[in-house]
Amino acid sequence: MNLSLDYVLLLLPSLMRGLKETLSIFCLTLVLSLPLGLVFALGSISKFWPFRFPCRVYVWLFRGTPLMLQLFFVYYGLGIVANRSGLLFLRLDRFPAVVITFALNYAAYFAEIYRAGIQSIDRGQYEAAKTLGFTRTRTMFRIIIPQAIRRIIPPVSNETITLVKDTALANVIAVSDMLKVAKDASNRDTTVTAYILAALIYLAITFVLTVVYQKLEQRFSRHEQEAV
Repeated sequence: MNLSLDYVLLLLPSLMRGLKETLSIFCLTLVLSLPLGLVFALGSISKFWPFRFPCRVYVWLFRGTPLMLQLFFVYYGLGIVANRSGLLFLRLDRFPAVVITFALNYAAYFAEIYRAGIQSIDRGQYEAAKTLGFTRTRTMFRIIIPQAIRRIIPPVSNETITLVKDTALANVIAVSDMLKVAKDASNRDTTVTAYILAALIYLAITFVLTVVYQKLEQRFSRHEQEAV
């Protein structure tokens, strides 16, 4: 193990490039999966079964199969289909394949979190809104969802932190994320120093996210107490 300052400084530029790729996957996944998860959550509790059934199947499918298997299917499987059928638009580069797979996977998990949060709101809220002349859509977006947000922050926090660690799976299809950079450096220099540095960076990211979500949870809890 080589922990000399010169060697660490030599590794840092490549690790920072890998970190940029890791953070890009993380941010794009959140931007896509959070709203998509809400769509599937609302679909899962919809009274319109042609919408409800496919939403529930989607959530079941993506929560019930490994993320790595989904990644292989999107990158390699769709590539095989594209080559055999001539549907070239199905062939994805590595980075888009990772982002699409992660977004679809995490949308399913967020959908279940949203659904549980929405269904935890007392039914009396719906009756009160109906008495005031609110439509079902307005009731959902103006009354129910804002209350549910306060309750889903802890599980969303857990999934977000899990996402940070899951980004490391991108290296299985040779995306140059932080773990792949560390692995390449370790194989080249026969030392675990790069792995240690990568682990410290992952820990720093999860620490920051934990603090941010704790602040959000405290803020929403304070507002809820003031409302009461």
